[in-house]
Parts: sequence; structure tokens; C-alpha cells
Amino acid sequence: MFFFPAQTYSQRVGDGSRLRKIFDDDESKFTNVGSIRLTITNYGTLGHGFNRWPQQPNCEYPAGSGIEHLFEGGLWIGGFRGGRGPFVSTGAVDVSSVRDIAAGFEFTNAPGALTIERSSLPDSRYYSSDAVSHQDFVALFTDSNTVIPGTSTKIPEHENPLGVVVRMESYAWNFSFAENFVILRYRITNASGTTLDSLYVGLWIDMVVRNTNMSPPRGSAFFARGGNGYIDSMCTAYEFDVDGDPGFTDSYIGLSLLGTTPTSLQGGGSRLPVVFNTWQFRNTTDPVFFSPANDRERYEKMCIPLSPLEIPGLRSPSNRSVLVSTGPFRNLQPGQDCEAVFAVICAKKYGNDTTADDTENAKKNLHRAWFFARQAYDGEDKNRNGVLDPGEDLDGDGRLTRYVLPAPPIPPSVRVIPSDRKVTVYWDDISESSIDPISGKKDFEGYRVYRTNAGADLDQTRTLADQFILIGEFDRNDDVFFANTGFGAIRLKERIRFEGDAHMYTYAFEIPNQLNGWQYVYTVTAFDTGDPENSVESLESSKLHNIRRVVPGTTAQAGMSREPFVYPNPYYAHALWDGGTERQRKIHFANLPRRAEIRIYTLAGDLVRSMHHDASTYNGGDIGWYTRYADGTQILSGGEHAWDLITDNDQAVATGLYLFTVKDLDTGDVKRGKFAIIK
Repeated sequence: MFFFPAQTYSQRVGDGSRLRKIFDDDESKFTNVGSIRLTITNYGTLGHGFNRWPQQPNCEYPAGSGIEHLFEGGLWIGGFRGGRGPFVSTGAVDVSSVRDIAAGFEFTNAPGALTIERSSLPDSRYYSSDAVSHQDFVALFTDSNTVIPGTSTKIPEHENPLGVVVRMESYAWNFSFAENFVILRYRITNASGTTLDSLYVGLWIDMVVRNTNMSPPRGSAFFARGGNGYIDSMCTAYEFDVDGDPGFTDSYIGLSLLGTTPTSLQGGGSRLPVVFNTWQFRNTTDPVFFSPANDRERYEKMCIPLSPLEIPGLRSPSNRSVLVSTGPFRNLQPGQDCEAVFAVICAKKYGNDTTADDTENAKKNLHRAWFFARQAYDGEDKNRNGVLDPGEDLDGDGRLTRYVLPAPPIPPSVRVIPSDRKVTVYWDDISESSIDPISGKKDFEGYRVYRTNAGADLDQTRTLADQFILIGEFDRNDDVFFANTGFGAIRLKERIRFEGDAHMYTYAFEIPNQLNGWQYVYTVTAFDTGDPENSVESLESSKLHNIRRVVPGTTAQAGMSREPFVYPNPYYAHALWDGGTERQRKIHFANLPRRAEIRIYTLAGDLVRSMHHDASTYNGGDIGWYTRYADGTQILSGGEHAWDLITDNDQAVATGLYLFTVKDLDTGDVKRGKFAIIK
């Protein structure tokens, strides 16, 4: 575990002296099935304090946007052990120094206890019948160690651990209505050998909502732009960017308590209370918004809520963190456990309010995301009383099942084949056998085909999900939806299977008039009829589940029957297709044979660049343009090869006329051509 708790980027990164705990810490896992990218460690923290930025997100939403929503967070557990206390064990706190091992990072894991990843998606390499969601992370950690395992180094200010073992499970989905929240489930077991009493469980997060493409995380000003609030009806604390990156951070992050087990105070009839607190970073003077410096102050923050009269003033920009807690769990005997479940929610602001506004209208998407997070937690517990009542046992197992969502149809398996100015999309019919887990009905209705426009990849201010446009919709001829197209126009006469592909494809949709050499992203979703009985609208599978990046172009030819050529020709630097820097330029050699050697010369006959082409493996990943604007999965048409205008000597070529040869490596035939570069 890297201790990285400071509050400015220069402090946090400094000279790179952040120390590492010598055992099996894992901070490399982050959710990636939906639109929220949240780093979750196996020692009780969220995020990585920008230690892995920009290669790995802290809590990025939407995916690929560069908009981050937290610095670091951690589980807090406070209470009394054997009548002594209060003692508070924290996963992370707001500390300022990274030169020594930091106090407040008090959970450790057992050697070899790495994070387990599992998935309920049948086509995932992490598929497990035990999985709850499309992407689960499971980890075990404890507060019992007072020294760093494997060393003699004491964990600062951690002389009195509670003696608990925590099993953390996180759940994330790719459903379009559930792709922007992550559920965090903490089961806390008393392993101390003595009674734990008046136990509070909380999640602390140092929230920061900023667009790192616009404002890299450097300096204290980066962290001082957040406005905060609390929605009592949703048990949700939140933050937004008041004035840091106007127009580029129009989103919220919310931290919500979804529920506990037991659900009520032992011996009483009321539900466990929810406590909201917040404070300014490292504040030691404010009587209300001070940063707690010891176990007693932290315990008081966990059990004494902020006054509702003080919450409206939190909308002004500042550098704050939030804490959402619940308790007390009383008389937790050795071996007994309790459970608290939270959700981290991200949502775009609704409507056209300005960045600084925090209206009920602006929070509509946050409310909607919370509704589905809460619905997922409730599962079969429709009346939220913690008991399986008659009529609620949807799966018939005699137990209260949580973490159940209304589900769109299973996404189809998709294959996309680019060719000369054309793309053909194939998919199978597995979606049509889907059964909704809530209604128990086969409710498949149809398919939608989406595509990005040519050049969309050059716009780094928009997310992939935002750039999809609907290019085809096909539904059953049943009068449920207006179109009633049926599937006759896309159904193949016979299902087909491609070499090396296990799927049998039932449908094909051909898209003509595509621009060669431009990257497109295609996806196919399945949607259902909806479930009016449960107030659920028609649901659609995630657009992000089966995306396919393709670049149309000439296909590989047998022999040299067609003349090779270069495009664009002439190549104009700073034109629309240009990547913007010397290492992100791109031209294509077209009409290539399956295996070829391409040589580029100056007019004086000097060799500029030599490249080998193999249609079966080439995807452009050797040049900077595809490294920046693709993700390594892109498929080219086979008869084209890209060049970044960089010589074999790693220099940018100059304006001028160039000659090239293409040699067919199977036949030995050679053909020649020329092209111009204008900078």
C-alpha cells in the first residue's frame, strides 16, 4: 500500500518518496464495465490519490472524460472494545505529509489476500456463478495489525485497534440505467475476543470534482473548488465543482448509505440513524468544520451529525471532505458481524443551470441514479422492512435476495467487418431468450445499432457514450413500439460463423458510404418492452458492452492486381484528419497485398522509412495516432497500412514529394507510386 495522503499535488508526489507497505497490497483494480471508473483497493481505501494518474483513474466519470470526482477515501469503524474507548480505525484520513508512513491508514491485508474479480456476464473471463454484478471486487482486510506486516515499523497512532476483519464486496453494472454507481458492501466481523459496543461504521471521502484535461492536479487551488450538500431523503452527501472548470465539470459525486444489517437498533424499533459530517482540509480552528485529529474527535464526527442549518452554506467553494456514518451497532460479540452498504454515485447535472448552481432540477440525474442504486440494494425487499414477506420471493429460494435490478436483454454478440467505404455489422440472437429477473417474463423487443461519426475520436471533450448516433432500429412487429419493422430486412438466410469465432451470427446490417481511413465505433444493443407493473420503462443494454472500433479501407488483395496508392494525397498538416503533433499524424497506404514491404524514398533516392505489412495482424498500433485515439482493439480492413510521417531515424519528415514502393512478399512483385506532404 502506498501512503499518499497529502493535499496538494506537489506535496503528494514530491520527490516520489511515498513509502510502500511490504506485503500484498493491490491498488490496481478499478471498475470498468459502466461509465464510472472507481479505483478500489484491498486495504480499505478508494482512489489512489492521483499516484497512478493519468494512467489509472481515481473516480472518473464519464469514462474517458478525464473528469475526476475524488482524491482518496476510506472505511471508518469506531466504537468501544471491552468497555474501553472510543477507538476508531480508519482506512484513510486527510493528512499532509508523505515523508513518513502516515497515520490514519490503518487497515492491512493478509499475505496473498489479493482482490478477487468476478462477473455475472457469461462472456467475461472473470465469469463466476457467485458473482452478484457485472463486475465484483472482493477483498479481506483487518485493523488488528499495529505494525506493517513483514516489518517492524509501527503504524502511527494505531495502538488500540478494535480487532475487526472486514470483507468488502463492490458491485458495478453496465446497464444504461445503472452504469454510474458502484455499491460498496462491508461486512465487519468482531475478531477481537471481547465485546464491541456502540459501533459506528462510516465511509470518508475526500471529494474533488475537476476536469484533469483542463486542470491537472497540481497545487492547492485544484482541490479548493468544491461545493457540498446533503440530501436527507436519500441519505446522500454530494459535491460539485462550483467554479473550477466552468462548462467542463457539469457533474455530481454522491456518497449514499443504502442499508445495514441488522436493519434496526437491537432492542429497539427504529432504523439505524444516518450521520452526515464534513470538514475543511486540515482545519484546526473552525469550531464546526475542524478536521478530527484523534480517535475521540473522529468518533464524535461519526455519531454527531452536522446541523441542518449549517448545510446550505456548504455550497460555497472550499476544500472539504465528507463522512457518511451509521450506528450504533450494540453488543457485537466475538465472531458476530454487522454490515453497512454504501453507494458511490456520479451523475451529470440536469438542465442548463450554470456550474455554480445546485438546484433540485440540476440534481434530477443524481436522484435517478440513487433510485436505481437503492432498488438494486433492496432487491426482493419491496417494502424495505428487511424481511422476506409473502409475494416477494421472486427467485423462490426462500431467502431475501438483494442486489437485483430489472435487467435489459442480454447484449448480443457482435462482429464488425470494415471494407472499402463500407462496414457490415453482424450479431447473434441470444438477446431474444432473455428473461427479466424482476418480472420473470421474456420481454425482448428489438435491436438498435449505433455508430460514431467520422472524426468523433478527435474530440477529446466528449465521452464515447455521448457520441453514439442511432443508425438502425429493428423491433418485433407486435405494436408495442411504433416502428414495427420486424427483422426480415436484416436476418441472414443462414446463420454464419467466422473462422476463429465461436458465435453463430443471425443478423447483418450493411452501412455504405463510410469514409476510408477514418475510425468509427459501432455497437449493437437490445431493448425490451418495459415492465409497467413495476413502473420500469423499456430497458436497453449498455452501448459500451460490445463496442467495436473499425477503420474502413481497401481490403487485402491476392497479388498486385490493383495499383497501391496513398491518401490523403497531398497530406496537409493541421487539416481535420491531422492528429495535431508530429507523432500523431497519419497517412494510409492502400490497395496492399496480404503481406508486403513498403519503402518510402526522397526524390534523391534516400530511404526514409521501411515497413512490413501483414493483413492478418496489423491494426495500426505502431503509430501515435492510434495509441492516442484508439484502444488497441481497432480493426483495419486488411489492405491498408498507416504511417506517422516519422523516419526510420525517428525524425519528422519535411515538406516535399516522396516516392514509395510496395513489394508483395508472396510473389515478389513490386509497384511504385508517389505522394506529397505539405506542412
